[in-house]
Amino acid sequence: MRRPRLSHLDARDRPAMVDVGGKDVTQRTAEAEAHIRLPPAVARALRASGHRTAKGPVFDTAILAGVMAAKRTHELIPFCHPLALDDCQIEIAQRGAGAIVVRCRVAVHHRTGVEMEALTGAAVAALTIYDMCKALSHDIEIGGLKLMAKAGGRRTFKRRRERRAA
Repeated sequence: MRRPRLSHLDARDRPAMVDVGGKDVTQRTAEAEAHIRLPPAVARALRASGHRTAKGPVFDTAILAGVMAAKRTHELIPFCHPLALDDCQIEIAQRGAGAIVVRCRVAVHHRTGVEMEALTGAAVAALTIYDMCKALSHDIEIGGLKLMAKAGGRRTFKRRRERRAA
């Protein structure tokens, strides 16, 4: 039985960028999400203010930050290839009292996937919400960062969405 190898290690188990030069250019997409849990007082204050703080419009700023981060993922993650993204969409939705879901969808025509760009976009959008709300409380929690789907490469992946309690 052959042991699976990590893709970013060379034959001598040293770190190496994956050579994607021989791969076909295809449409590649990925979607990631992050969850934010706000303390009840912060959720109420944010809702009452129309999602604004002294720093400005929270969700709009987080969307801009998430897109910027997705576009610059290769500058943050050492072995990510620089990609000229075709599309990046950030959605932010409140889910009940104090729960926020950030979703990032990314698309590109390239030889490599965009999972890291989607994950980075979702994470930075969530961190931006934290930054803009931290004056209200440091009890804000960010978690549940995960890849939800990817398509266009050798493997397609789709995570089943968790059902929300009514």
